[in-house]
Amino acid sequence: MSVSCPAAFVAAPASGQGKTTITAAIARYHRNQGRRVRVFKTGPDFLDPMILEQASGQPVDALHLWMVGEAACRAMLYEAAQTSDLILVEGSMGLFDGDPSGADLAQAFGLPILAILDASGMGQTFGALVHGLSTYRPGLSFAGVIANRVGSPGHARMLEDCTPDAIRFFGAVQRNETLSVPDRHLGLVQAGEIADLDARLEAAAAAIEEAGVTGLPEPVTFHPEAIAPITATLSGVRVAIARDAAFAFMYPANLRLLEKMGAELRFFSPLAGDGLPEADAVWLPGGYPELYLDQLAANTALKSDLEAHHAAGRPILAECGGFLYLLDELADREGHTAAMAGLVPGKAQLADRLQGLGLQAAPLPEGELRGHTFHHTRSEVGLEPYDHCWRARGTGSQGEAIYRDGRLSATYLHAWFPSNPEATAQLFRP
Repeated sequence: MSVSCPAAFVAAPASGQGKTTITAAIARYHRNQGRRVRVFKTGPDFLDPMILEQASGQPVDALHLWMVGEAACRAMLYEAAQTSDLILVEGSMGLFDGDPSGADLAQAFGLPILAILDASGMGQTFGALVHGLSTYRPGLSFAGVIANRVGSPGHARMLEDCTPDAIRFFGAVQRNETLSVPDRHLGLVQAGEIADLDARLEAAAAAIEEAGVTGLPEPVTFHPEAIAPITATLSGVRVAIARDAAFAFMYPANLRLLEKMGAELRFFSPLAGDGLPEADAVWLPGGYPELYLDQLAANTALKSDLEAHHAAGRPILAECGGFLYLLDELADREGHTAAMAGLVPGKAQLADRLQGLGLQAAPLPEGELRGHTFHHTRSEVGLEPYDHCWRARGTGSQGEAIYRDGRLSATYLHAWFPSNPEATAQLFRP
């Protein structure tokens, strides 16, 4: 049985237009009105969803036609629509960027586009950009446009006057740098590290209200999708998961899948000095180990625990930051080096430029897992790769290396576990 819910796909012509801030502001505003708001983020992303979760008070899942799959995306949207008063899907990069793009996702599920345009330093050209975005692909529904970083009320009136008549002008948000969220080399700073994040979100919600961006988009009809049931193939398996500021990049859907398969999740903090809890398998997700070199190096008990766990032939999955932590050494951009766990021979250093980016799939012995890579470190590993990931865009160049040593699997790839539940179960099953 289909269900309807007001929904919009929040998009922009490029990165840096303020999509996350505006999406979070709209979510917090409607939450403050007593509405239940569900927010999704397009494509692979860990940092924006942390902000959006705090704004909406609800978990934020990824939607992506290749990594997540169309059927799974449809199922998540349908489930959200059953209990929500508003659904927002924040896009990634520009509306038509990527293959598949945000526009592909919006069109697949009938989500109208709510465009965010940074209007600073812009006059009537604003109307031309809105016209282009709204007409570039026939059949793509448009909810309207929000002008962001507007200089004055007069500037706002100019922008509204030049907006095409067929496009709803939702409002103009005044320029206010205090509303923005600080960032670093991998994107936004993690939500837990921003002491005044709630105050920023409340201020952003107030700015949305002042701009008059308070109306709900039109309802969208969402349809059910039959998804294969998850079996308890990890029943009773204890999975130890590193989780703190150094290891925070994990999809909520990955955690839910492990729990649905019967796994008992045991979280621990390497930064807090925790040792490894009693566990049958270990997951070291990505994050920012390069920012906490000395703290990680000082936790010698955890290093010994991981060495014993590995020697006993128990599974370890290390992704990106987790992979870096298993190397012999890790260095920051200035060359400060610290000893890591030493289970994978090699070293890595933070570089000035991005070293890996894109959607990839890992051909593991357990089965193929889809995911993405995004890192600023260069690594030298004294271990022959088991294989390399393949790129979704088929550029012909090799993807990230996959290292295997017994039951230890290490790679820069961040895997989307639901892309292959059985392969995931085999990775963690003792």
